[in-house]
Amino acid sequence: MTDSSSIDLSQRRCRACEGGIPELNNAERSELLAQLHADWQCDGKTINRLLHFRNYYQTTAFINAVIWIAHSEDHHPDINFGFGKCTITYSTHAVGGLTENDFICAAKIDALLPDLSGE
Repeated sequence: MTDSSSIDLSQRRCRACEGGIPELNNAERSELLAQLHADWQCDGKTINRLLHFRNYYQTTAFINAVIWIAHSEDHHPDINFGFGKCTITYSTHAVGGLTENDFICAAKIDALLPDLSGE
């Protein structure tokens, strides 16, 4: 973990990663996952979240916002979508698992739509 762990994840910036750093361990993943919306799922190598929207326009508008985050952080998720839904999946391919960058970007996505319960 970094010394900036007291700073809200959504306020942090991703660090360039070309490999050579270790992936997060179980304790680190758990600590960071606890800071995200409860709908994020972790399988140890990726985190993902399924989101639902009223229509295709809202879905694609959300995806464009995710793309903007990915571009500004230079950290890119896998995005799968269809009418009224999309799944965002993060993993740091250069390390073959999860790094803090994945959780930073997930927190920035959470900040876009802080509460989707009931949709």
